Amino acid sequence: MTVGGWFDAEDLYGPLKIYRSIEESSPGASNVLVMGPWRHGGWARTDGASLGNVFFGDAPAPSDFYQAHIEFPFFNYHLKGQGTASLPEAYMFETGANAWRKFDKWPPQNLEPQRLYFNTNGSLTFTPPLASAEAFDEFISDPENPVPFTEATAIGMTIEYMTDDQRFAARRPDVVEYQTEPLAQDLTLAGSMMAHLKVAITGTDADWIVKLIDVYPDHHPVFPHNPGHIKMAGYQQMVRSEVLRGRFRNSYEKPEPFTPNQVTDVHLALLDVLHTFKKGHRVMVQVQSTWFPLIDRNPQKYVENIFHAEAADFIKATHRIYASAEQSSYVQVKALK
Repeated sequence: MTVGGWFDAEDLYGPLKIYRSIEESSPGASNVLVMGPWRHGGWARTDGASLGNVFFGDAPAPSDFYQAHIEFPFFNYHLKGQGTASLPEAYMFETGANAWRKFDKWPPQNLEPQRLYFNTNGSLTFTPPLASAEAFDEFISDPENPVPFTEATAIGMTIEYMTDDQRFAARRPDVVEYQTEPLAQDLTLAGSMMAHLKVAITGTDADWIVKLIDVYPDHHPVFPHNPGHIKMAGYQQMVRSEVLRGRFRNSYEKPEPFTPNQVTDVHLALLDVLHTFKKGHRVMVQVQSTWFPLIDRNPQKYVENIFHAEAADFIKATHRIYASAEQSSYVQVKALK
């Protein structure tokens, strides 16, 4: 049994890939995956009822449920030979809906591929844009003024950034955002995602950060554990995020520069989710090129080894994200039917 947390800032990758590797290498083995709404090791260190400002429920709290209904029966059967090994192959906590779900495998089979397309009016749609070939959004990325990974004052990495309110980033001119209209019904996304970006830069190197965000409605109440200064109305909860250093867009073994002002494909994989965007919420995607100090600054001028970059190598660059019928950027997702 492999256990992980959807908000593990230290190793979300590991549990998902361990489960998948065992499936591929030992298809006949008993192989159980459990993912809860936890930080690193949160199933044993916390009750899992909340992380940062976001609430996941406390009747029972996710960690209490896991320990009583998943962990104990597993060890009771495999260590003592008591009870039955009746766990599903995937026991997953569905964030947003805040409920445990059972699946025969992960990712589930009943998934419908969908695309979330970027539009230059800031909308995010399930249908391709109709704009002309020259439609794009652009921003100036400055390594001397990078986008922070959190608005909290912190001397190190805070694990709460995994559910942070992203409104602080949305206010910056070097963060581009796209969002749907309020959803007419619940939308549950499951499994991995892939961002397909059409970009052009004036420099020769760039990082690309994509964030999937759940935008709460303007009337959303605060949660019981929220301090007085926190407002959940309009909260932009980060659900999943990932970064790709652009020089590795085609190969990790053979990095390569960008050709300035040339439209280029960037494909950025985002790790799995099981999240429900509730009726009345919006789906948002933010795109940016700095994420400091979580990700070290890219000079944006291609150098063989960034660790040896000189001060003069750090330059401002204009980045374009294309959103047209001919040059569309989108995030490939999978909706649970």
